[in-house]
Amino acid sequence: MQTITLEAKPRQTGKRAAKDIRRQGWVPCILYGHHVAPIPFQVPELALRPLIYTTETHVVQLQLDGQTWECILKDVEFHPVTDRPIHADFQVLQRGEKITVSVPVQVLGSAIGVQRGGVLHVVAHELEVRCLPQHIPAHIEVDVSALDIGDAIHVGDLKLEGLEFEDSPDQVVVVVEPPTVRGLLEEEGEAAPGAAA
Repeated sequence: MQTITLEAKPRQTGKRAAKDIRRQGWVPCILYGHHVAPIPFQVPELALRPLIYTTETHVVQLQLDGQTWECILKDVEFHPVTDRPIHADFQVLQRGEKITVSVPVQVLGSAIGVQRGGVLHVVAHELEVRCLPQHIPAHIEVDVSALDIGDAIHVGDLKLEGLEFEDSPDQVVVVVEPPTVRGLLEEEGEAAPGAAA
């Protein structure tokens, strides 16, 4: 799993201070942990992008006030209109202490059912897992090669050493659905129901 270094600066708290920080292109953040008092800080908005717009989980080396904290990005709040990050939470990783984290799902292989006309539908793009810091995976690989039409992979089917899944074992991760009526008609060159002549 890749580690990303993030250089941060202390910040003042309060709504007015947060507005000023955002206006200057920074994002107000908070660092917390079971044995760490909450620490407010700020990072450049651009520096957060590799952590937000990614299909991998990253460990963060947060450099703040001469100290380095090993942590993960736990949560990000976005502006409802611009979709820019306006606040971020980071959780300190404690050696020997389990943590719950969202891990992206990565689909591998080409399903038999898709070759037969089915449609692959990824239901869960992320899964919640609980594990020790050294076991945090960059992603969870799900091989769909053996799936036929109507077949699915559930959380309970995934067995990964060192990981406890927080999602229900019955939660569908990926499924191959039958071809739709519209898709079959279009494939045969006919007009789908309700389509304009």
